[in-house]
Amino acid sequence: MPKRSLQGVVVSDKQNKTLVVKVERRFAHPVFGKTVRRSKKYYAHDENNEFKVGDIVWIEEHRPISKLKRWAVVRGEKKKAS
Repeated sequence: MPKRSLQGVVVSDKQNKTLVVKVERRFAHPVFGKTVRRSKKYYAHDENNEFKVGDIVWIEEHRPISKLKRWAVVRGEKKKAS
């Protein structure tokens, strides 16, 4: 069975080798049909402390690394400096 993969935005990088990634999903409301946005935060392993807040990253399922971490960063795009 393939590993699930999600795309999200880094919302916290304060922990060592750990990112908090906010993943947003959109779906049609079952009754009203309006598009609804829901988000969820995932703790992901970042071995080299490479990514910072605002970066877009892709995370993939992983074996449990700690109490909360079950995802690992696969790749990402740095936020453009403005």
